[in-house]
Amino acid sequence: MAITIGAIVALVVLFLMNAVRIVREYERGVIFRLGRLVGAKGPGIFLIIPIVDKMVRITLRLVTLDVPPQEVITKDNVTTSVNAVLFFRVIDPCASVVEVQNYVEATRQIAMTTLRSVLGGVELDQVLSEREKINLQLQTIIDEQTDPWGIKVKTVEIKDVKIPVDMQRAIARQAEAERERRAKIINAQGELQAASKLAEAAAIIEKNPAALQLRYLQSLVDISAENASTIVFPVPLDLFKFFQKKES
Repeated sequence: MAITIGAIVALVVLFLMNAVRIVREYERGVIFRLGRLVGAKGPGIFLIIPIVDKMVRITLRLVTLDVPPQEVITKDNVTTSVNAVLFFRVIDPCASVVEVQNYVEATRQIAMTTLRSVLGGVELDQVLSEREKINLQLQTIIDEQTDPWGIKVKTVEIKDVKIPVDMQRAIARQAEAERERRAKIINAQGELQAASKLAEAAAIIEKNPAALQLRYLQSLVDISAENASTIVFPVPLDLFKFFQKKES
């Protein structure tokens, strides 16, 4: 009798050990009963039927997926190596188990092919200067393709773009030429503004010729103050006539 009770207790304990399941807050347990999908349970503690039920744990936390470097030929025939990072989470645990064998690897493959496809349709300058636009395009395409798997893509970011050394030199020469062009434009604008001011000054001096002589003398004073040297310059006779008129 005691052996029978002990056996029953052992069977009950064994049953509970195989029946009780505890799922964390960030997990869900997808239950299959005799091979048929029952649903997702959790978080917390619940019971399953041993042998009859099978449970698959699925995490709902944000997954960081590194997309390996991809050799891409851009629209302007430049070979580049581009890698990216993708952030996604499972929003439908049942679909992530039933619809795809390995949702992480499947998402990685989709990201790799989409990265090559999208970057192959844009030029290198766009890849370097319009990353936000390209990232949004990548996110939209990948999210549409993984949606039947119960996956939501949060963000896709291009991390690094490697270009050939010859192309790096060409880009450096282009940047240098652009800087020189801007410098010439700024210099020309300065000359234009200076010419405009000189024209205004000439118009004022034309009304009072004595101002030109005074400005001439002031310039000589400024030169002599900076450099201790002898300056020989002609003095117009009209200047003395001006002072004679003042004395008379």
